Amino acid sequence: MSDQEVKAHQEKSEKPDKKQKKQESTVQAARTAPEEDLLERIRALEQEVKESQDQLLRKAAEFENSRKRLAREKEESIKYANAALLSDVVPIIDDFERAIQSAADSKDFDAFHTGVSMIEKQMVSMLERNWGLKRFSANGEPFDPEKHEAIAVEETDQHDSEVVLEDYQKGYLLHDRVLRPAKVKVARPIAPEGLSGGDDEQNKE
Repeated sequence: MSDQEVKAHQEKSEKPDKKQKKQESTVQAARTAPEEDLLERIRALEQEVKESQDQLLRKAAEFENSRKRLAREKEESIKYANAALLSDVVPIIDDFERAIQSAADSKDFDAFHTGVSMIEKQMVSMLERNWGLKRFSANGEPFDPEKHEAIAVEETDQHDSEVVLEDYQKGYLLHDRVLRPAKVKVARPIAPEGLSGGDDEQNKE
């Protein structure tokens, strides 16, 4: 075999190898592209998860801070809820102090009594005007267990129904709600003798 024939044979045998390598390279490239896309997608998803976790942690921290702030505000609101009421009461305490001092200096009981009565009326008026606290009297009213607390009962033939005879302690309304019932003595009607006797006869039978 001549040199030319050997060379030709070698070239012929090498060509399929180059073609095969080219095909393998193309297949490898085809395989690599989707894998790169998949890896890129995984990295993007990992980044999204990380960002979501960060946002969740921030939201949780914000919620906890809001909860603590609301708890503090509620505590302070309860603590100072009566500040306005007490601001109205303080000047009346001042009036009491002045009345006591004046009485100590003058030894005038009548003047002291008048001064204290004026302060009491001033306080009751202020509480009703500013806070809806109203004192009520029950004398002569029909007995109402929602407004009156009966601590004494007197049987009488002067009334046909239960009536308040005396206030032992006045009651108070806060707006339209009973804050404290009045402590009272109640008149209880005496049953007619004929009716009671009839009842006794029936009981005997």
